[in-house]
Amino acid sequence: MGSFKNSVFILVLHLLEGALSDSLIQLNNNGYEGIVIAIDPNVPEDETLIQHIEVSLKCSLHFGETLPLVSLCEQNTLSQFLNTCFSRAVRKDMVTDASPYLFEATEKRFYFKNVAILIPENWKTKPEYVKPKLETYKNADVLVAEPNPTGNDGPYTEQMGGCGEKGDRIYLTPDFLAGKKLPQYGPQGRAFVHEWAHLRWGVFNEYNNDQKFYLSKRRIKPVICSAAITGENVIQTCQGGSCVTKQCKTDRKTGLYEEGCEFIPHNDSQNDKASIMYSQSIHTVVEFCKEKNHNKEAPNEQNTKCNLRSTWEVIQDSEDFKTTTPMTTQPPKPTFSLLQIGQRIVCLVLDKSGSMTIGNRLNRLNQAGKLFLLQTVEQGSWVGMVTFDSAAYVQSELVQINGATERDALTKSLPTAASGGTSICSGLRSAFTVIKKKYPTDGAEIVLLTDGEDNTISTCFDEVKQSGAIIHTVALGPSAAPELEELSKMTGGLQTYASDQAQNNGLVDAFAALSSGNKAVSQRSIQLESRGLTLQNNQWMNGTVTVDSTVGKDTLFLITWTTNLPQILLWDPSGKQQDGFVVDTNTKMAYLQIPDIAKIGTWKYSLQASSQTLTLTVTSRASSATLPPVTVTAKMNQDTGKFPSPMVVYVKVHQGTKPILRAKVTALIESVDGKTVTLELLDNGAGADATKDDGIYSRYFIAYDTNGRYSVKVWALGGVNTASQKVSSQKNGAMYIPGWIENGEVKWNPPRPEVNSVQDKQVCFSRTSSGGSFVATDVPKAPIPDLFPPCKITDLKAKIQGDNLINLTWTAPGDDYDYGTADKYIIKISTNILELRDKFNESLQVNTTLLIPKEANSEEVFVFKPEAITFTNGTDLFIAIQAVDKVSLKSEISNIAQVSLFIPPEIPPEKPSPSLPCPDISINSTIPGIHILKIMWKWLGELQISLG
Repeated sequence: MGSFKNSVFILVLHLLEGALSDSLIQLNNNGYEGIVIAIDPNVPEDETLIQHIEVSLKCSLHFGETLPLVSLCEQNTLSQFLNTCFSRAVRKDMVTDASPYLFEATEKRFYFKNVAILIPENWKTKPEYVKPKLETYKNADVLVAEPNPTGNDGPYTEQMGGCGEKGDRIYLTPDFLAGKKLPQYGPQGRAFVHEWAHLRWGVFNEYNNDQKFYLSKRRIKPVICSAAITGENVIQTCQGGSCVTKQCKTDRKTGLYEEGCEFIPHNDSQNDKASIMYSQSIHTVVEFCKEKNHNKEAPNEQNTKCNLRSTWEVIQDSEDFKTTTPMTTQPPKPTFSLLQIGQRIVCLVLDKSGSMTIGNRLNRLNQAGKLFLLQTVEQGSWVGMVTFDSAAYVQSELVQINGATERDALTKSLPTAASGGTSICSGLRSAFTVIKKKYPTDGAEIVLLTDGEDNTISTCFDEVKQSGAIIHTVALGPSAAPELEELSKMTGGLQTYASDQAQNNGLVDAFAALSSGNKAVSQRSIQLESRGLTLQNNQWMNGTVTVDSTVGKDTLFLITWTTNLPQILLWDPSGKQQDGFVVDTNTKMAYLQIPDIAKIGTWKYSLQASSQTLTLTVTSRASSATLPPVTVTAKMNQDTGKFPSPMVVYVKVHQGTKPILRAKVTALIESVDGKTVTLELLDNGAGADATKDDGIYSRYFIAYDTNGRYSVKVWALGGVNTASQKVSSQKNGAMYIPGWIENGEVKWNPPRPEVNSVQDKQVCFSRTSSGGSFVATDVPKAPIPDLFPPCKITDLKAKIQGDNLINLTWTAPGDDYDYGTADKYIIKISTNILELRDKFNESLQVNTTLLIPKEANSEEVFVFKPEAITFTNGTDLFIAIQAVDKVSLKSEISNIAQVSLFIPPEIPPEKPSPSLPCPDISINSTIPGIHILKIMWKWLGELQISLG
């Protein structure tokens, strides 16, 4: 039976294999379908906003019938260009305008085919709004939200992965869509193509806000792509309301321009067509940088993360490019659908087959089900319930939850006895019937829990697809049907797994994760804590839970046990003991609902028991609709892991759209055998972490121990043994244009809003979240062979330090990716950047005898003096590193760092001026200039006499 199950798992992997993504986007005959643009529920209702999503300027294309490219190129100034855009504005949507721009930029390969705009439930309904099917806020590709902090209206894309990996979501603001930021970011359609390249193909910016210039061959060059873009290097100084533009001065110590210097592109004499990932707002830019014109030396994210490859080379490596050929005709315009979120409709489909009697599964189902019904599901939702064994049974028709009465009634419908076989399709078909009695199945949700095998599950796949329902799957125990995840995969639902190890609280966590993805975040249930422990001999389970200022409404403490009621003690932050737990001895659980808003601070608990397993779960909701709560969301980079390829855990810790930094984030990964591995996740921009200080914490997972399902659970703590949290500006977005040159005169934009500031108040918080599940395959039997090399070094930096020494810094990789300690480093240098990349093994090696690797994620520092290279003034030197482990497995070659030797010119000593005799300043003096002083002194004396 075991070998049969493994073969089924491998068969199902052909359906599931690939990057884990919530997106519904499909590429069909060169056209992108299923794009979802969602308006955040917290955006105030504004009827014109939808029009702004559907409004852009035809000029953003520089193509099309409204304003041909030739006419635009004839516009001599930026102001004429923008004024023409406004005066000839066409009510077209941003994506429609972007589509032909994308089409031409990709050499007639891609265009936007259809888009759904998701409208919040709390906005007024209109006849043209229809109900969504699989489209949700969770799988939205673009989110329109208010800027946080205020003033940060730049479009940007969240990218968790590395080069060539799809991004997660594009963020736009209402003011950006309304065209109020046109001078700063250019036409909206063009900016959207810039962000689309981040999202779809995993390319990066070709500008650098942190380093705008670099030295190359004794010349100062701007960080641009292509290098043929022309402009001026100028600085603006302001005093007393008056501003002056000057040519930048060179810093005599660094050889670079003074701080504040900007490269301002010419507008009236620009000819270059690339690149969109540098500044798509330049009116001649209509292409991505290609290999022939890519500026490989520029210190930007694209070069650092993509091994000096151009954006077009990365796009060519994408699956999209490989599966398409250029079109020979012009593409059609995109079509749009306006979808409005409605009331939540959920049907629980719960397995009560005979195998649910194993390992206390049925009782654990009741505990988790009660949490969902009493707390997780939102007010106003419609909830029904179906149970199944070899047949299906309706336990409750759809009931709208208006208060405790409906919630309590539904909990009484949970199954209390288990027997029979397993027919998952019977349960699903019965759920469709329950839903259809009141509503269409489009957009409805089904929560499917099962622990059994069912070789007929695929017979209802077509019905599931046609239903338009979203199916969330909960696999319980080691024998749940291998095909189960395909149901959530095809419908955009959440897939979770819970083992039979009750102390890991996996089943409760799975149901706690099922809050609505379409409700405002202030209405969603947020899990603050989830712990479990097996106690012996009257042992205590002690701990604390932090209730911070962003949560506290509807706070619930839930305790479960396996045999007898434990002693339960709970104190609020003031030290007052809390009474009033509702005890359910049949289900073996007790819960306490805190009225109103729970007190801010540290809540303490103590639970005592013998020879049984206890769990504690704490959930809450936002304390205010206007204050975004701190939220934690977790995911894996893929839904399947094939040994020895590593998996990556990503955890996003944010308050609204504002990242929270320096939190303590850990992940617990549990295999189908119940074995657990704990990982500390990092936001350091090294190893698995793509970007430092973006509020996304990452780590490789390589501790495979068996084939099958693995569950993921994370904890995040803020303000505990960490520095103050701070907020960081976004990284991957369209460039803020500092200004333009028109007719030889610089036209400055206002300075970019400063958004990288320390929070006024440190936020202490605790959060727990489910990261779903994944499936591992090809894992060999123990002992597991060492096939894991050190991870690539991605943050190598170099600088010159006294006497022509070179100082290198980087984050240490491990023996196995980012774990353990590497055995040694190989450092190579070259005066030719491409030779170092392409012929690393043949390049000159640095003596690293004294360089002993540190433990993974430590800071490494190494200083050396170049040998066998004439290192003189103006020499450009390129450096790269490779790490080697104890079995001689080598990492990928690091990013390439660059230094340029700059020897400041000597300042000639000042010659002392010859001493002169003191001038005669008597009244009769004849020295030139003194005569005027004599007259002034005489006049002042006469004035003093007259006043006296």
